Amino acid sequence: MADGDDFYQILGVPRDASQEDIQRAYRKLARTYHPDVNHDPGAEDRFKEASEAYDVLSDPQTRRRYDAFGRDFRQVPEDVDPETWRRARAGPRAGAGAGAGRGGPGGFSFSEDDIDLDDLLGGIFGGRFGGARRGRGPVGPIPGADQEAEIELTVEEAYRGGRRSVTLSSDGTRRSFDVTIPAGVTDGQRIRLAGQGGRGSDGARTGDLYLIVRIAPHPRYRLDGRDLYVELRLAPWEAALGTSAALDTPGGEVKVKVPAGTSSGRRIRLAGRGLPNPRGKAGDLYAEARIMVPARLSRAERRLFEQLAAESNFDPRKQR
Repeated sequence: MADGDDFYQILGVPRDASQEDIQRAYRKLARTYHPDVNHDPGAEDRFKEASEAYDVLSDPQTRRRYDAFGRDFRQVPEDVDPETWRRARAGPRAGAGAGAGRGGPGGFSFSEDDIDLDDLLGGIFGGRFGGARRGRGPVGPIPGADQEAEIELTVEEAYRGGRRSVTLSSDGTRRSFDVTIPAGVTDGQRIRLAGQGGRGSDGARTGDLYLIVRIAPHPRYRLDGRDLYVELRLAPWEAALGTSAALDTPGGEVKVKVPAGTSSGRRIRLAGRGLPNPRGKAGDLYAEARIMVPARLSRAERRLFEQLAAESNFDPRKQR
C-alpha cells in the first residue's frame, strides 16, 4: 500500500462511518477482488489493501489510534498525546515554509536547528530526535520496528482456532513460535505477538510481530467474510419432495431441512453457523443445492423415470 493511501478511502467510506458500514464495504470489496474469484492483475493487491484497512478499522481501539496518528499508529508509544504528535510532525513542514526564499531565488532552505523535536515532544522518545546532530551526545534509545509475516490457515483452523507452531526465517535466522489462533479469525486479519518484532536500541522496547492470516482455498468450503458456503448434493426426488439432509461443516455435522421443490443453486441459510465472531455476530452458513442424477440407471429406475416423463407436464426451460 502506498504511503499516502488512507484506510477509509480504500474501503470507500467516510471517516464517521459506522462499524456496519465498514463491514458492508469490506464484504463488497472482498467479493469483487478475492483471488479465488478475480484473476485480474492487481486484484490480489486490492484485496490485501482492503483486508488491512478492515482489520484496523473494524477494531474500535485500533481505529481510534489510527484516527489519532494515521499510518504511524503502530510505532507511536501508548502514552503519546495525539496533539503533541501532530505538532511534532507539522514542525519540520512549518519550519520549511518559514525559511522559504532563504536558499536563493525561487528556492528555500531548511535547517534541522530551526525546530527541536525533542523539546517539543518533552523527551518522550528519549532524545531520539535531533540530540546527536546538535552535539548533545549519542542518539537515545530507539524502539524496535514492528514486523509482519503471513500465516496460512485452513478453513477448519480458522473456524476452531487453537495452538499452532510457526517457524519464520529472516536474515538467515530461524525463529519458532507457538501461536494462539483465535476462533473465527478471518482472511487478512492480524494476530499480534507482542515483543517479537525488531529489537530496540539502548534498552528500548522491542517491536511487535504481526501475523497476517491467509486462509487457503478449500475443496468443499468457500468463505465470504464470515459467511460460509458449502455444496449440498441432492437426489432428484429429495429436491422435489423435500427432505432432511446431513451436511458436514467445520463445526460438525448439521441437519438441513430442504423444502419441497428445491432447484439447483438454491441457498438454504443456517443462521450463525458460519465463522464465529469473538466481538459480535457470527457469520451464516449457506447450503447451496445441487441436484445429482445416477450416472447409470437400473432397469427399474429407467422405467420409473420414463413413467415420470410421460406423466409430467413440467418444462424446466420455461421456468424462471
